[in-house]
Amino acid sequence: MTASLPGLPLAGLRVLDLSRVLAGPMCAMSLADLGADVTKVEHPSRGDDTRDWGVRVGQRNTSYFNSANRNKRSISLDLQSPQGQQIALQLAAKSDVVIQNFKVGGAEKLGLGYEQLSALNPRLVYCSISGYSRSGAEAKRPGYDLVVQGEAGLMAMNGEEGQGPLKFGIAAVDMFTGMYSAQAILAALYERHSTGRGRHVQMALYDCGLMITSYYGMEALLKDGDPPKFGNAHPSIVPYGVFEAADGPLVITVGNNGQFQRFCSEIVGHPEWATDERFATNTARSAHRHVLMPLIHEALRHKPRAQLLAQLTAAQIPCGEVLGLLDALQSERTASAGLLHRYEDSEAGAQAVLAPPYAMDGERLPVRLPPPHLGEHTDAVLREQLGMAPDAIAALRAQNII
Repeated sequence: MTASLPGLPLAGLRVLDLSRVLAGPMCAMSLADLGADVTKVEHPSRGDDTRDWGVRVGQRNTSYFNSANRNKRSISLDLQSPQGQQIALQLAAKSDVVIQNFKVGGAEKLGLGYEQLSALNPRLVYCSISGYSRSGAEAKRPGYDLVVQGEAGLMAMNGEEGQGPLKFGIAAVDMFTGMYSAQAILAALYERHSTGRGRHVQMALYDCGLMITSYYGMEALLKDGDPPKFGNAHPSIVPYGVFEAADGPLVITVGNNGQFQRFCSEIVGHPEWATDERFATNTARSAHRHVLMPLIHEALRHKPRAQLLAQLTAAQIPCGEVLGLLDALQSERTASAGLLHRYEDSEAGAQAVLAPPYAMDGERLPVRLPPPHLGEHTDAVLREQLGMAPDAIAALRAQNII
C-alpha cells in the first residue's frame, strides 16, 4: 500500500492536513480517498484529540480517530516550536492543499496563515474551517458540532411530535462541513488550471449546519414558524416511514398515488381507502395523516415482516427492513459492495474500517493506507518531501520537535 496510487483521480496531489477532530480530517480523508497524498500533522505527545475518544484500538488509535483518517500518513510535529513551524512551512510550500481548523487567528500566530503560505506558494489552495463566519462578530468563538446543532435549528426539527430538542445520532454538522469543504477545494483546484493561482476556501460549521435544514428550513420561512416534527415519518409524503410488523420494524415509502392504490388493495386489504377523498391524493393524505396512519399501523402490526417485505416488493412499493448497526455492517449487502476493509494492525491485530464510498468505472476506490499510528510516517515524509537526512531527523527527535 502506498500514499499515492497512479490511476486514482487525485494521484499526485499533495495535501497537508493541519486539522484535528472531525470536520477537517473528514475533508482531508475525502481527498485521500480520491488519491491525494495526505500528510496529517499531529502533536508529538497528544496527537489528534480523537485519539482519546471512543473504543481503544492498539496503543494510540481509537474507533473515532480511525473513522476519519484512513488513507493518510501521520507525522508528529510540535507546531509551538520555531523548528516545527519551519518544517510545516517547508511542507506547505511543496503542497497543493493545506487544511486547518485552528481558532481564528491561530494559524497566523504560528506563521501558517493563508497570506503567509500563499506568499511562498501562490498555487496553494488553503482551506480554513471555523465555527462561525470569519467576517462576523462571532468569528473567534470555538465551533462544536453539538452547539451548532442547537443554534442552527437542527435539534428543533429532529425527533417525534411533542418531543423536546434532539441531536442527530452522529456529528452531522462536522461531517457535512467536511464534505462541503472538500467540494470547495476541488473547485478551487479546477480553477487553478486556468488561473495558475490558489484560493482561500473559508468554511464555517454554522453555515453548513444551516444548510442541513434544507426543505425544512424553506418551510419554516414560508410558514413564518417552526414546522411540526414527524420523527420517522415524512413531513410531506404519506404513508412514508417506519412501521411495526408482528416481529420487527420495516420501512415503507409510498411515493405516489399509484403505489398507494396498490398498497391499499394488495398489502393491507382495504381498496376503499384509495378512493376515499381524504386519502385519494398525497396532499389529502398529508392533511388527514392523523386519521390514516393509525389505520395503517393497525393493519400492519399483525403481519410478519418477511411477508410484508415480499408483498411490498412484488407490488413495486419501496421498502426495507430496519437493522441494528452491527447487523448492517455485517450484512451481505455491505460485504458484496466491498464497503468494509479488513487489515492487520501491528498493535491491535485484525481490524476493519469502512472503505471509501466512491466507485469509479465499476470499482470501489481502495483503502491504500489504514488509519496511521501517531507519527508513523514522520521519517518517511521528512525524507521524501524535504530531503532531510537521517541525522537531522534524529536531532529533531532528540529535541522532542518530532
